[in-house]
Amino acid sequence: MKKNNLLPNKGLSLSQAQSISNLCNQRANEIQKKFDAVNNFSKTLELGDKTRTLQKGEPLPTNTVDLIKEKARLHACQAFLMENIKAKDGMLLATKAANANISGVEHPKQPVYESPAANTFSEVDETWGWAQLTVKELNEFMEAEAFAAHIGQFIHSGSLLDGLRKSLPKVPTIEWITIKDGEKTPVDIEVHHTSEELMLLHEELAAQHRKYEQRVNYFKAKVKNLVTAKNAEIAEHNAKIHNEVEKANKLLANQYELAFREYTDNVQSVRNEFEKARQKRISEIASMRIDVDARFQDVVDEFLKQLENE
Repeated sequence: MKKNNLLPNKGLSLSQAQSISNLCNQRANEIQKKFDAVNNFSKTLELGDKTRTLQKGEPLPTNTVDLIKEKARLHACQAFLMENIKAKDGMLLATKAANANISGVEHPKQPVYESPAANTFSEVDETWGWAQLTVKELNEFMEAEAFAAHIGQFIHSGSLLDGLRKSLPKVPTIEWITIKDGEKTPVDIEVHHTSEELMLLHEELAAQHRKYEQRVNYFKAKVKNLVTAKNAEIAEHNAKIHNEVEKANKLLANQYELAFREYTDNVQSVRNEFEKARQKRISEIASMRIDVDARFQDVVDEFLKQLENE
């Protein structure tokens, strides 16, 4: 930063400095106009008894050296004043443009919320249920299922036994075939089964089928119940985990909210203190005046007196 001659409540005000700077400039221009009019010769023309001036002679002033020094002195004083005016303006602009430094206020970290996924379980299906049976139970189930299936195939509608029972009443006691033209020969028909025998066989196999089918259904129901119970256990466990995670995350959110509120309060406090200091600094800068260097004092005093008399 350039050095300046600004002091609190001492010296020229900015308005005085600006007015004196303008007066310096005006007088320096007046001096320059004198030099701008200077030439080396004059021109005259004799016409009869009359003398006409073609070019007026404007020699250098007799006090040329003093005028040049005066002009330089005026410009130096004006430069001195303008430099300090700019310095004060720059200080005001820099102070007004400054921002509070809040880097020292620690920003709360975003909480890392828990996820229930790591500690919850997926529901099981019947594959899991069948895996819970003992080897003995599985073997019994496979046997019962095979017996139930094969017996069922033999006795159910459309089966061999069903066909035999349905066709038995339609079997004739005798048939005739033609071996020689005009003669019919009887064919003896021997029935292997009676309706009662087929009925008894059907009842015996049906009883066996029910027994094995009941056993198959028992194991299927057991597996289904195992799956239902396990999924109920899993659902209870997952609900507990979700509740715990939700409670923990709510606590984290509340803590973060409090920390963030404290952070914003601290930031506002820093900004308030900064603004207070800035306004004080602006007031201090505004009260600053230009402490006139002794080498420019006579020029300043001369124009101050002129300003006071206006």
